[in-house]
Amino acid sequence: MTLRTFGFSEFGFLLQALQWTVLLTVIALIFGGALGFVVALARTSRSNALRLAAATYIQLIQGIPVLMILFLSYYGLSLAGFELPPLFAAGASMAIYASGYLAEIWRGCIQAVPKQQWEASESLALSPLQQYRYVILPQAIRISLPPTVGFAVQVVKNTSVTSIIGFVELARAGTLINNATFQPFRVFVAVAILYFVVCYPLSQLSRVLEKRLHVGSSR
Repeated sequence: MTLRTFGFSEFGFLLQALQWTVLLTVIALIFGGALGFVVALARTSRSNALRLAAATYIQLIQGIPVLMILFLSYYGLSLAGFELPPLFAAGASMAIYASGYLAEIWRGCIQAVPKQQWEASESLALSPLQQYRYVILPQAIRISLPPTVGFAVQVVKNTSVTSIIGFVELARAGTLINNATFQPFRVFVAVAILYFVVCYPLSQLSRVLEKRLHVGSSR
């Protein structure tokens, strides 16, 4: 039996899988961000019930490994009669995972807006919606950009767990090629390089944003 060698076609397959990794990351950040934003607003609301519900949700999601969320979404729902395609199950699981962390990140950013800004907006007789829209959220968004971009790096790396349900992202593609070539060093070095190519610019962007926006600065 003649074994395949790791060449351009195999590397091209890794590049195709990288596209699915990026797509899954984007899905997780968009839908997880939308849900996380709602939870963050609930976490900072004046209603005790909403704050408690939001805090419970955040603690629940952060207390469960993303792999367990994936198992519940894919295998658990299939036992209940709901057969989800791997992409849908992976996207939903990663979005739920991201929402729990983004909600807490953004909750901290909202509460990091100086107290004087809250008091000034209240003195202008703004409604709570106007207060958030015109005063609080613009400042909170500025504060939130560096940690949000930094968290995106974690999402990219955690997409590798979706290979457990057969979703062919970058890590899964590397395993498939290794099974065909039996050249693990070449294959997984290439996989690691592709992860680095995606994650390193995001990490640098997070640092640049932190410096330019003076996040954490006393000024």
